[in-house]
Amino acid sequence: MFKLSKRTGLLVSGLLATTLLVSACGGGTSSENKPAYPTKAVTFVAPSGAGGAFDQALRSITKVLNSTKIVEQQLLVEAKPGGGGSVFLAEYATNDKTNDYKLFLTSPVILINNLKKEGNSPFGYKNTTPLTQFFVDYAVIAVPANSKYNDLKSLLDDMKADPTKLAVAGGSAPGSVDHLAFLLPAKAYGVDIKKLKYIAYDGKAESMVALLGGNADVLSSVSASVSSYLEAKKIKVLAVNAPNRLPGVFKDVPTLRELGIKGDFTLWRGVFGPEKMSDEAKKYWEDKFQKLSESPEWKAELAKNGWDADYKGPADFKKSLDEQNKEIQSLLTDLGMAK
Repeated sequence: MFKLSKRTGLLVSGLLATTLLVSACGGGTSSENKPAYPTKAVTFVAPSGAGGAFDQALRSITKVLNSTKIVEQQLLVEAKPGGGGSVFLAEYATNDKTNDYKLFLTSPVILINNLKKEGNSPFGYKNTTPLTQFFVDYAVIAVPANSKYNDLKSLLDDMKADPTKLAVAGGSAPGSVDHLAFLLPAKAYGVDIKKLKYIAYDGKAESMVALLGGNADVLSSVSASVSSYLEAKKIKVLAVNAPNRLPGVFKDVPTLRELGIKGDFTLWRGVFGPEKMSDEAKKYWEDKFQKLSESPEWKAELAKNGWDADYKGPADFKKSLDEQNKEIQSLLTDLGMAK
């Protein structure tokens, strides 16, 4: 009979034990050895029209993430207009609760749509996972270049005398961001805001087309969406809702504070994930977004678009959302627009 030496027997026993251990663990296909997230393209949704403020912001974010190699996976940007973002959020909160491969960018509109009375959404930020606040934008009030109005007070004086005289265009639904951003200073000035004529368009680009096409007299928008039109002298910006004057093409535009008109409204831009996002995906994006916020390429992108950096990670972002949610609830109640 063939006999194993003691040394050979020990070697065979060791190999057998190792084989049994690997087999017990699934032969190297355990969850511990699965490919790290992300394993495929990630879609970022702009819940507004193509070319609008959300779409523009996401294209800047994804461009820098890829160009700097902070993220090497393919990043797609998709515009989904409808209901000022409420149509997309209803679909997202219902069908994509665990979809780590679909994120979206929005603004205070996610709070407003859930709190306002008319056309309100049953879904809000609590049906998502807040990931990162990137920057703040500033509300502006603009008119066509050929308008007779050269300053905000003369415009508001006419509106005070007859609130129905002029049509105000905005890229969001009634009671939403662009509407509120105009109503606040108008109310502070003494205009009967319940009689104002506000025309809602599904996106900043569409509202600008309406202004330039003569379908509106006034535009309520944000600095990043009007800067190129101001530079081309197609419009006049009568005021900006910022703590201080903005640089570049806005350097001659007064702030509401300079004009003695109250109306502060913080217009942040932030990225959210699904309500039941995996811990792995949350950690991945928290790390990548922080690296993005610290990169010189992103800082250059902020400057180019006239955005003010205001980075907040998940915990701080969630806290600020809770605070602003209470503020907007109070504001809508004062305006008679709360549900």
